[in-house]
Amino acid sequence: MSPLILDGKIASKALLDFLKPLVETLDPKLTVVQVGNDPASASYIKQKVKSCDSVGMRHEHRHLDENITIEELMEVIDGLNNDSDVTGFFVQLPLPAHLKSHEPDIIKAIDPMKDIDGFGAYNLGKVFLSKDFEHLPPATPSGIIRLLEHFDIEIAGKHAVVVGRSNTVGKPVAIMLLNRNATVTICHSKTADLAEQIKQADIVIAAVGKPKMITADMVKDGAVVVDVGIHRTDEGLSGDTDFEGLESKVSAISPVPGGVGPMTVASLIRNCVTAKERQMAIR
Repeated sequence: MSPLILDGKIASKALLDFLKPLVETLDPKLTVVQVGNDPASASYIKQKVKSCDSVGMRHEHRHLDENITIEELMEVIDGLNNDSDVTGFFVQLPLPAHLKSHEPDIIKAIDPMKDIDGFGAYNLGKVFLSKDFEHLPPATPSGIIRLLEHFDIEIAGKHAVVVGRSNTVGKPVAIMLLNRNATVTICHSKTADLAEQIKQADIVIAAVGKPKMITADMVKDGAVVVDVGIHRTDEGLSGDTDFEGLESKVSAISPVPGGVGPMTVASLIRNCVTAKERQMAIR
């Protein structure tokens, strides 16, 4: 029997359709800060702008010179923090080599009320409190949860194994699953018997960053698999899992591309709407 395909295009459209009237009422504005000309970044920004247009959200693209200094970039961030017309903004990663070591400082400099990427310590910390405080969660973990919810995948009482422990995906999605009463195991490069850990999972979140690393023999029958990875290979785009091998074994699986990617973008738009709601409440 074929598995349920966790189609992010369908789920993201449903979320964007829900957000559209809120955008019309609240009139938020999203600003994207891009440094340099990384091709992948340009592609991601194009997708985000397209989603903004689909819901009628105002947006601005600040495309900065690749050789900008950290002092100049901090001035741009400070200006956006103090611009009352800008609801939320983010600095597109990755940054040029000379700025990479400053990424923690750049994230820290963004006003938590405008941190729609949800990467700052304040918003990450709120995710750790409870589901009720997930106001501006990181967009990819939030998109994963919304994808599962859209397709009525039960989370409570299930054993979820998260493969990957990044601050932007692995750790926060593990906490968000825990907030929804899953039992959660986090695996990483130092995990002993990785395959045995994954075999225990009802839900597998693959965020390891290696193409087709998780194969059919590592997953139990009927598991739900969400693939966060995306890699360009000689055979085309692939995720962190062997999609073709898993198809005959799992009950549900997200495709690559078209799974988590669209949900990340839609969740970013949702965060911008939430940010405007919270800003208006404070005012």
